[in-house]
Amino acid sequence: MHLSTPLTYAGDPRTAADRAAALESAGLDAVWVAEAYGFDSPTIMGYLAARTDRMRIGSAVLNVYSRTPALIAQTAAGLDALTGGRALLGLGASGPQVVEGWHGRPYDKPLGRTRETVELARRIWRREVIEHRGITEMPLSPQKGGTLGKPLKLLTRPVRDTIPVYVAALGPANVRMTAEIADGWLPFLYVPEHAAKVWGGSLAQGAALRDPALGPLAVVAGGLLAFGEDAEAVRDLMRPTIALYVGGMGAPGRNFYHDLVCSYGYEAEAAVIQEHYLTGRKKAAEAAVPAELCELVSLAGPEGYVRDRVEAFRESGVTMLNVTPVGPEPARLVERVKEWL
Repeated sequence: MHLSTPLTYAGDPRTAADRAAALESAGLDAVWVAEAYGFDSPTIMGYLAARTDRMRIGSAVLNVYSRTPALIAQTAAGLDALTGGRALLGLGASGPQVVEGWHGRPYDKPLGRTRETVELARRIWRREVIEHRGITEMPLSPQKGGTLGKPLKLLTRPVRDTIPVYVAALGPANVRMTAEIADGWLPFLYVPEHAAKVWGGSLAQGAALRDPALGPLAVVAGGLLAFGEDAEAVRDLMRPTIALYVGGMGAPGRNFYHDLVCSYGYEAEAAVIQEHYLTGRKKAAEAAVPAELCELVSLAGPEGYVRDRVEAFRESGVTMLNVTPVGPEPARLVERVKEWL
């Protein structure tokens, strides 16, 4: 099992990137750079490329609406060239709130767009000539003949003709597609004890259609990491994030994170969180997050307990443990966990 850390999109990106880069010498294998509607991910990934020598650098995630498949492929190829083959491309459909509210794009055909983007990116890295004839193509030009576009292939030669593609997915159909076509899977608010119940069927169905050349599906998941007896205080740091996603990342009936928490068995609690959050009572929403859920999505407690949590993630199928070290000595936490992997 490899070890990675997420780079959040809040706060000072340079400080966060510097802290992540400093963990390379402690054994960190990868860093994932979020975007949402904060600072863009590729700029920060480029900075990390200059600050690191070994660590892999991934987007988590670029949504498939705000950039064309060609630009996404160019971005990944450029990062791969700068890092000498250390790029990881994390993609996702995001949700209507971000895609329509922030980017001003209609949230249509999320699975088809994701599949097409993955297929086109892989063809572009192989320097195939690209003609757009699918969901992501632009409207035809009003000029006579319909379009002035010319079939093209990537102008530069990539360091690798294949870059690992990870897809962020939660719903059954999206997870099934991810297990079929992606190199890796990026779930969020992952509870290892519930993974087989919630996603096992979809993962198996997708795996049955998977090209053997892709190899096994990589799975990236984890949570807050801390050693100590005051674990509850650390776990409580997850309350604002859980409340934001379960309560505010989507309208009622269109919130994938709310649906996920319901599938874990917290239907009543999820309803209360959403009601509080959407009416502006964010602190009440945070207070309504079950303590058990905070514990299950974290790796915080006495060292022996944390080691058991690492094994729970491993046994559920996680191949890259994605942790956020909490405390004054993040490098020591990374080094210790790395010993267990």
